[in-house]
Amino acid sequence: MKPNKLQVLYEDNHLLVVNKPGGLLVQGDSTRDETLLDIGKAYLKEKYNKPGKVFLGVVHRLDRPVSGVVLMAKTSKALERLNKQFRERKIHKKYWAVVKRRPKDLKDKLVHWLIKNPEKNVVTAYDKPVDKALKAELYYSVQGKLNDHYLLEVNPITGRPHQIRVQLSAIGSPIRGDLKYGFRKPNADANINLHAREIIFEHPVLKEKQRIKAPLPENDFWEQFLSLDQVKIKDKDIGRFL
Repeated sequence: MKPNKLQVLYEDNHLLVVNKPGGLLVQGDSTRDETLLDIGKAYLKEKYNKPGKVFLGVVHRLDRPVSGVVLMAKTSKALERLNKQFRERKIHKKYWAVVKRRPKDLKDKLVHWLIKNPEKNVVTAYDKPVDKALKAELYYSVQGKLNDHYLLEVNPITGRPHQIRVQLSAIGSPIRGDLKYGFRKPNADANINLHAREIIFEHPVLKEKQRIKAPLPENDFWEQFLSLDQVKIKDKDIGRFL
């Protein structure tokens, strides 16, 4: 991706918030493929004609096949303060996930204990505490149905690797296209239908509440779900959409 193609959602002297496309790494790994961090630094260097190295810190990550909002810090002070907000769970994120099999309950809290196999890069979910497992919690609600797929809104409480993917799979509702966690068919673009839709945090310098929403990926499948975002679905009416 060229730096001028980066979709910037918000920028000031302290922050750079972008909409990551699926398929792009946030930070480097053993593949040495280009990363969102690389592109972000190139964008800042080019836009402001900066000499030498550019500082840009990643506050949180998204899995490679996941799209959506990513918050980055342009100063070490902003990065430190935002990291503190994450540790204290003061930053809130909302995801959209598309599944083929509707969860039994229209809304629920999921609690699992997760263990990651670093060699295979796969996470296993357990219903009860096990040795060396990390507790993972999230809330989900079914927002509606289009054709034979369901749209879920997911609000993670914890931030574990692959958390949303493995927890939804654990209840029998793997995310569309996610072969690693039980969906039967890949998507044409090899990404999955999990999108970091929104992030809410306190600006590290201005101390003002920020709410930033990431547009959906530009493809026919995702765009059909935009109609569900136009109306606020009340809990008591949710069954009418299913």
